[in-house]
Amino acid sequence: MSEKNEVYDLIIIGSGPAGLSAGINAGRSGLRTLILETEGVGGKAVGASLYENYPGFPDGIMATELVERMEKQASKFGVEIKYLEEVIALDLKRELKKATTSKTVYESLTLVIATGTQRRKLNVLGETGFIGRGVSYCRVCDAPFFKGLRVAVVGSTKDAIIDALFLSKIAREVFLVTQGEEINVPKELMKKLLENVNMKIIRGRIVTILGEHVVEAIEIKLENRQELLERVNGVFVSLGKVPATEVVEKAGVKVDERGCIKVDRWQRTNIEGVFAAGDCTCGGMQVVTAVGEGAMASMKALGYIRRMKGE
Repeated sequence: MSEKNEVYDLIIIGSGPAGLSAGINAGRSGLRTLILETEGVGGKAVGASLYENYPGFPDGIMATELVERMEKQASKFGVEIKYLEEVIALDLKRELKKATTSKTVYESLTLVIATGTQRRKLNVLGETGFIGRGVSYCRVCDAPFFKGLRVAVVGSTKDAIIDALFLSKIAREVFLVTQGEEINVPKELMKKLLENVNMKIIRGRIVTILGEHVVEAIEIKLENRQELLERVNGVFVSLGKVPATEVVEKAGVKVDERGCIKVDRWQRTNIEGVFAAGDCTCGGMQVVTAVGEGAMASMKALGYIRRMKGE
């Protein structure tokens, strides 16, 4: 891209609450703004069912409704949003930042990283090949596909137990595979788990996910080192989340030992003109804080652009 009118003032990677908030504020300030999103509206944020602590909604607001409202507001201010366009590489060393996607290359004066988090993977044989064909990281998104079937939930945390209990209302049978960890959850939640008639707890680790075209079974190594084969139609991985920062780290953006992007109080990274906001920075890890961080990032991006242009 070389034409001047093809250069954006700001590119935002991610359309969750942080990215959309940055877009709303940037668009309202008159910046030519582009949001790039790997998934659909709201990105990974729509995986949550209800936000109960977002100001102005005493009864809570559904995640889908909130991000749809934010998207509409961003579009009203002229922000371009391109969905299903994954950023696969970044060049941040020059004055013009370059974002290479699965479709083309974009250039901008500034960049806001709002990639959020992604589910931690099992990293076992068969996992990657069956994503979308039985392997899932989002029970809200995919649970309806497994009505009356047998599924496994992998994990031992509170989130994993909640996922398992949710699926037990839909699936015929749920296997909770602890992946070698002790279940450490509040007593009330543990009581619900143990009282569930179609739930089976398996203390062991999934070592292989098997099937031809879709998931058909899982191979488990038990704590006593014996192996168990269970027939299942789906595997829901619930091992917690990690920041989705691999691409930006390769471009030279500094992250900490957890993979969280390092920012100062103004959401600035170690690279001039590059900002980050939301869960990828491991700050408040809440929608309400992500929105504030996104707004701050776009405000500082505006200041940076004005200085560049000598305004």
